[in-house]
Amino acid sequence: MKIHLSDFNLHQIANSGQCFRISEISKNIWEVRAFNKRLLIRQKEEKQDYVFECSSEEFNKIWFDYFDLGRDYGKIKANIKAICDPYLTAAVDYGYGIRILRQELWETLVTFLISQQNNIPRIKNIIVKLCQPYDGRFPTPILLSQYTENDFLALGLGYRARYLQNVVKAVIEGNLNLQELKTMNSFNAVNFLKSFTGIGDKVANCIALFGLHKVDAFPIDVWIKRIIDERYNGSFDKSRFSKYAGIVQQYMFFYRRNFNETPA
Repeated sequence: MKIHLSDFNLHQIANSGQCFRISEISKNIWEVRAFNKRLLIRQKEEKQDYVFECSSEEFNKIWFDYFDLGRDYGKIKANIKAICDPYLTAAVDYGYGIRILRQELWETLVTFLISQQNNIPRIKNIIVKLCQPYDGRFPTPILLSQYTENDFLALGLGYRARYLQNVVKAVIEGNLNLQELKTMNSFNAVNFLKSFTGIGDKVANCIALFGLHKVDAFPIDVWIKRIIDERYNGSFDKSRFSKYAGIVQQYMFFYRRNFNETPA
């Protein structure tokens, strides 16, 4: 089905650090892996027109929510610009098409455990190898419970292998109840996640933002810390964006990480 989308750019979404299973497989053709499905999206020459290779029923049931198409990002961007912060205005303009995906919680939990002290190409490669035995579907907790630490090491997880093994065990035994986690607010969810070995503040906030869709969560990684230190004298008042701080974070992250010249 063909659809016109504003405030939407697949290249920006795929390279915003929030997901690892959206890839441009050829010019203007994107592959999305989620919910045990493989979706192809073709971007038309008109730039804002896209062809989703699925039924309208599947689009409405899965992909409309996955891409957060019910949220007015134009209004959010206008609200950010109204603060008259030159750096944030430049970041919004640069990452105009970013949206926060509504990803599967289990997959997000695993992928951001793997992401620690890691680069995006390497993370993607590990996830491809992790999913290969299951025809590209993301393995369930039960399937991963059959892996030993050495199995995870063989996939390239390094020290993260022990963290993943512990989290898999916690989910299987019910100590990390994913359904219960979904009912928590971002503050409680982050603190609960941090009680598990291998999940620090940054990863917990990433899971809250990208896996629980708590858009007030504000992960601070090396790029965001650089912005705060370089542009805001070490202190950034995220309370100005209390309801959508995580969306602001994504504009900041994408701009600082990808803009090759000196930022405005």
